[in-house]
Order: sequence, then structure tokens, then C-alpha cells
Amino acid sequence: MNWKDAALGAAVGLTAGVVISQGTNAVQSNQVSAEKVLQNVKDQFKQEGPIDGSWIQMNPEDHQVLAVKSKVYRGGISRHHGSELEQFEFIADARTGTVMDVYKI
Repeated sequence: MNWKDAALGAAVGLTAGVVISQGTNAVQSNQVSAEKVLQNVKDQFKQEGPIDGSWIQMNPEDHQVLAVKSKVYRGGISRHHGSELEQFEFIADARTGTVMDVYKI
């Protein structure tokens, strides 16, 4: 193998790496951050009273309802309602930040 073949191989590898990196960044930039989703959910719950705790998965996961597939964040909120501790989980679309479901656990 001569130096021209090695240089061509390196150039092709570098170009492929740049293209793949840009594609990955484009996919991630189409998502709302998990922190922003959690803050929006917390703001909604705070309208009904103080919350005690909250959490969210930082990496979106695959979710499917019938034939509809999407990437979602899962999270939770806890609060006291009177003397009772209430805990809720939610699912939010990772692309739009829209809360798709909230349920009491």
C-alpha cells in the first residue's frame, strides 16, 4: 500500500466521521431538554400547591401506543395534599415537550 491509498483512506474516514457527527447532533437538537420538560411540569403542579420532589430520566426512551412510535421522557412529581403524600408519574414527548400522560401512583 502506498501513501496515496493511506491518505485516501484517512480522508474518507474523516469525512464519514464528520457526517455521522453532524447527523447525530441534528437529531439531538430536535429534542426539548429534559430539564425544560421537568420545569414545565413542575410549574403546572405548583399552580395547585407546593411540590416536595421531582425527577426525570435524562435520556429519552422509545414509546409506542398502537402504531404511533415516539421518543419520550419519563418523570415524576411528589407533593403533600393535606396529610397525604401524592405521587405522580408523567410521560412527555421528547421532541415537543408536550405531556402525553400523567397518572397517580
